[in-house]
Amino acid sequence: MTAALRSLLARVAETARLACGLPSYEAYVEHQRTHHPERTPMSRGEFFRERQAARYRRGASRCC
Repeated sequence: MTAALRSLLARVAETARLACGLPSYEAYVEHQRTHHPERTPMSRGEFFRERQAARYRRGASRCC
């Protein structure tokens, strides 16, 4: 697979994650390293579970 195709697929996957409300793990790790170097970043699995829980813990967003 060429580098250009690999890059395109990575962008498509990132767009799909953002459309579903899942932020970028890479952006999270970079933020942790820059702003909180004393903290150990969550693993990719922990990050995914925490973000899903944060998204759905609000409960129903409609009245019916």
